[in-house]
Amino acid sequence: MSAIDRGIDPAGTVAVVGTGTMGQGIAQVALVAGHPVRLYDAAPGRAAQAVDGIAARLDRLVDKGRLEPAARDAALGRLTPVAGLAGLTDAELAIEAILEDLGAKQQLFTALESVVSDSCLLATNTSSLSVTAVAGALRRPGRLLGLHFFNPAPLLPLVEVVRGFATDEAAADRAYATVAAWGKTPVRCADTPGFIVNRIARPFYAEALRVHEEGAADPATIDAVLRECGGFAMGPFELTDLIGQDVNEAVTRSVWEAMYHDPKFTPSLAQRRLVDAGLHGRKSGRGWYDYAEGAARPEPHTAEPCPPPGKVAVHAGPGPAGELPRLIEEAGITVTREDPAADAPPGGCIALPDGTRLTLTDGSPATSGSPAPGIRFDLALDYRTATRIALAPADTVSPEALASAIGLFQALGKKVSVIQDVPGMIVARTVAMLADFAMDAAARRVASPQDIDTAMRLGVNYPRGPLRWADDLGARWVRDVLLGLHQAYPTGRYAPSQSLMRRAAAEEKLL
Repeated sequence: MSAIDRGIDPAGTVAVVGTGTMGQGIAQVALVAGHPVRLYDAAPGRAAQAVDGIAARLDRLVDKGRLEPAARDAALGRLTPVAGLAGLTDAELAIEAILEDLGAKQQLFTALESVVSDSCLLATNTSSLSVTAVAGALRRPGRLLGLHFFNPAPLLPLVEVVRGFATDEAAADRAYATVAAWGKTPVRCADTPGFIVNRIARPFYAEALRVHEEGAADPATIDAVLRECGGFAMGPFELTDLIGQDVNEAVTRSVWEAMYHDPKFTPSLAQRRLVDAGLHGRKSGRGWYDYAEGAARPEPHTAEPCPPPGKVAVHAGPGPAGELPRLIEEAGITVTREDPAADAPPGGCIALPDGTRLTLTDGSPATSGSPAPGIRFDLALDYRTATRIALAPADTVSPEALASAIGLFQALGKKVSVIQDVPGMIVARTVAMLADFAMDAAARRVASPQDIDTAMRLGVNYPRGPLRWADDLGARWVRDVLLGLHQAYPTGRYAPSQSLMRRAAAEEKLL
């Protein structure tokens, strides 16, 4: 058996320090996997209360038929609250889930180091602090690593196994194998701000906030477009309400500060105002949405029915929207296929009877971008199955042309949300940024490409890993969208990474 196959003893004791929601969840995972678990909390009586909380969760699993009563009883028989760190001496793995404070974590692990054996693995569940810094105060920093579970720990499969600068490779291998034995999906990552998920996911929130701050669309419409067109399980406004606006904003700010105020990670003033007002989302009763009993959920902007055009001319070209001409024909609309016009974008365009062009957003605004002003439509995960599309008309587009474009997409079975002319629209700019962040992280060896895509699918439930998405769209398309955004917003926020630029150049050489 290789070192990577060996975790801690399947019957070895696991210590969990900190008995809040995350600590209880981690303890439950270890218990169900068959380990004796010792619980400690600095607050008197809190560990005993946690035992009751875990017992209640296991009871619910029994009620749902997901756990046998005998297995529940056996698990609870292995669960022991302790009054002090001295009760953790037999631990083979000690995981902390205390407050996100570097000094507190260093103090805890320094005390643990004098109690547990030299072979005991030490793990921090931090989501925002440097694992290297946490280990910096230890006599033997090589045995400390990060095990970042996602909340709720018993349900979500992903665990980021974070190797600090001083973490021994053997310690990381043991932790990885242990997590895998618990039925979780571990991914390896370097000790970098935000690790994998919290680093790469920033644009999902940030781009939606930017579109809202510019007045292009309201939160309900942005959420609906990202769900129904982009294929995401939840929109960023409803998701941050669920996470907690204070928690999400704190993570964003932590990563931004750790990245020395890199403009790519700049926090949102709109979200900061929400936090300052105490509107933290579901837990406070109000965030972007109102969760008071009886409060109506705002509806996304959806255009009224419009008649479709009888025919369109398609100046075809390769690109992510290549499925649209077939869908238009299937809807019974006459399609005239023409060679791409000299000034048509690389992905081609759809010309309405009056000559107004519909083009997939390329990162530039419809009004002042290229080609001639027309109507931009957004990127879809799958144009056949998407149930909503966003349109952004140039300022010079007539109401009649816009109505014709709305009717065209409605004939394809899509709801249509008309938004203001914002560069990169909603889905396209979000996906382009996610893909670029993922490519940059892979190039900087934050994690392997496979682990990055796995982490983003399992950790935040993305419909497709961002690197796979970039492969499907083409690096040139991603680069061009970001270059369009970079020209519209020359702050450095949208400047494509060197990794993306290299991949796009390699694609061009293959043509």
